[in-house]
Amino acid sequence: MSDPRPAVPARTAGLPRLIGVALAVFVLTFSLVPLYRIACEKVFGVRLERGPGAAAATVAAPGKRTVRVEFDGGVNSKLPWAFHPEQLTMDVVPGELNEALYYARNDSDRALVGSAVPSVAPAKASGYFSKTECFCFTAQTLQAGEKRDMPVRFIVDPDLPANIKTITLSYTFYKNDALSAQLPAAVAATANAHAAP
Repeated sequence: MSDPRPAVPARTAGLPRLIGVALAVFVLTFSLVPLYRIACEKVFGVRLERGPGAAAATVAAPGKRTVRVEFDGGVNSKLPWAFHPEQLTMDVVPGELNEALYYARNDSDRALVGSAVPSVAPAKASGYFSKTECFCFTAQTLQAGEKRDMPVRFIVDPDLPANIKTITLSYTFYKNDALSAQLPAAVAATANAHAAP
């Protein structure tokens, strides 16, 4: 015999599954902020309660340890850029968020992509120096003649050995040939070169 219950239309059969997925995405969205905060604190040792402005406004209290951070910058000879720190030194309190600026200018007549390679000296201090935001995390594209201030935000770990009084943060910019070749002007020049008889 036939079943007396009416058949469920095919287009509503997946509705409970769709509602379940939407609900799961909604819950995941709201849980990302606390998960991100936990990851930053546990993995990177960065506390997100204070913004960068709070650290800049804080003046070192008497008796607090300070560490001098020296900044250096240069470019590889294949990259026609000017690049240097805007501030040569900064006295910082370990555990507080700090920001320094580097200046970059493309002196060539075309857009170029550069990649910055950082180094921290002494090598013993590198494990206690954390960059939270840095232009070195991604390749940088500068148009011909373009000038740009590039920030780096960092924290010196309070567990830095007491015998280390000065840390040097140095960057060298290298030309990224692969990404520079993919820029629209470079692609057009290559196409024109192949099309010419």
